[in-house]
Amino acid sequence: MITALRTPDAAFADIPDFDYPVHYADDLPGYEGLRAAWVDAGPADAPRTFLCLHGEPSWSFLYRRMIPPFLASGARVVAPDLFGFGRSDKPVEQSIYTFDFHREYLLRLVERLDLANITLVVQDWGGLIGLTLPVDIGFAARLLRLIVMNTGLGLGESPGPGFDAWKSYALNTPDLPVGKIIARGTPHLTPVEIAAYDAPFPGPEYKAGAQVFPALVPVSPDMPGVDLGRKAAAFWREQWQGDLHGGWGRRSGARGGTDGASRPADQWLRRSADHSRRRALRAGMGGTNRPRGACSLWGLMHYARAMPHRKDMT
Repeated sequence: MITALRTPDAAFADIPDFDYPVHYADDLPGYEGLRAAWVDAGPADAPRTFLCLHGEPSWSFLYRRMIPPFLASGARVVAPDLFGFGRSDKPVEQSIYTFDFHREYLLRLVERLDLANITLVVQDWGGLIGLTLPVDIGFAARLLRLIVMNTGLGLGESPGPGFDAWKSYALNTPDLPVGKIIARGTPHLTPVEIAAYDAPFPGPEYKAGAQVFPALVPVSPDMPGVDLGRKAAAFWREQWQGDLHGGWGRRSGARGGTDGASRPADQWLRRSADHSRRRALRAGMGGTNRPRGACSLWGLMHYARAMPHRKDMT
């Protein structure tokens, strides 16, 4: 039995611009007794689904500005909170959190919801895990498109001293200042939005998952997740035939800051995304400005034409 904390519902009473249906399950295979939470908006029988995966130390609130144009395109949007984050339960022991613990949860949730024609939307840790999901044949069969932002694959290589400092800081700071950390990279956030990022963590005892997440990044060859990362790299390089769209912010931590994506994977994804972006621009579908911020988009989605050109999506 995993000991976990559950953030009181009252903590989410004043979350701005995030009034979407929240669903729960405490009986996912392998996670019995842990309550998972996810936003599920739009028609259940929509022709496509945007599966939006958040990073560290955020939660599904990250996608509040992207969900409206996704829904306006007629799609369904599913935005899970990883265990340890958002409205999902938060195991108190750091040892519970592993690469596979998070990855298997996402696979089980996709199976439970029977998602199809998925547009996978990943950022930060959402990409480190999410980009490996197609290694599972069942998930690959459900996948249609990819939107990738400030992330990459963990291939067993260190991102550098900046990441090492971040990992050490997180592990040695029990009361991790989540809102301040996110605001440091996105200074346009209002105090209310910063408070929304703090909301899932009413005390330091809720922050084990956020503390340990950087330490799980596969930065050495023997770490869990490296084999999956390498198989995923082969999938995206050799098998993927769908649309890929990407956006990288100028101040992204993905190449040695607060995220730990391996540089070779990050560079490959960026080249692929740049190619897709050039295709979109030639078709008159994209903007030309490179916006700032941790979740910037460059006018990526021809299948969600209602997407506004925003300077930040955080």
